Amino acid sequence: MIETHAHIYSDDYAEDRTAMLDRAWNAGVEQIWMPNCDHETIDGMLELAEKYPGKCLPMIGLHPTYVKEGFEKELQIMEEWLSKYEFIAVGEIGMDLFWDVTFKEQQEKAFLYQCRLARKHDLWIDIHSRSAFWETVKLIEDFADPALTGIFHCFTGTLEEAQRAIELGFKLGIGGVATFKNGGLDKVIPHVDIEHLVLETDAPYLAPVPFRGKRNEVAYIDLVAQRVADLKEMNKADVIAATTSNAKSMLKKVAQ
Repeated sequence: MIETHAHIYSDDYAEDRTAMLDRAWNAGVEQIWMPNCDHETIDGMLELAEKYPGKCLPMIGLHPTYVKEGFEKELQIMEEWLSKYEFIAVGEIGMDLFWDVTFKEQQEKAFLYQCRLARKHDLWIDIHSRSAFWETVKLIEDFADPALTGIFHCFTGTLEEAQRAIELGFKLGIGGVATFKNGGLDKVIPHVDIEHLVLETDAPYLAPVPFRGKRNEVAYIDLVAQRVADLKEMNKADVIAATTSNAKSMLKKVAQ
């Protein structure tokens, strides 16, 4: 399996990070893709990338909830890193209007700027979109570059939203919410072709049932795979094979 989105550099794993990663490898995870948040998360992320070459792969980007006054300086840091280090994607970037809309305009500017960086470096984007799906879609439409592609991380939307994301050339990152009783994805996943899905945990957040409410970890991706298999009435091994292939198709600048 490929874990397409996990914050394994998080302080939540300060006491048992190595053991947590060992559980992931033992569960059949071959790669973990690490999204960045802001300049403060870069060092911890790259330390893991260097410690586990080819297994822990980093992205670079400014998370929308970290977009504040002076965000331009953060974007400059991201751009500088893109010129000197090999990243698999620009992310996680996007829009988050769930908690606060104070910096909505700045989030839009940051997103479009990072879309340009992604195209400049021939990378895909990892999208965080919370309470802002259609706002994010409009920005992608305004950007108007059909070569821009990526993943809508932690997709929890409707079938209509899933279809629009796919039409735009994006894959859907499916995580622990798929296992929630009222998560809504039981009405979506059965109607979306497996070729458009990739697996993730968003660890340490959004742990799947039966660990909901507790610290999430990468090994739990196996529970996500099983839930997708159940919803699509497929064999879990086939789900894993397909989603792993889908993930590998995203990699352009690193060995698969």
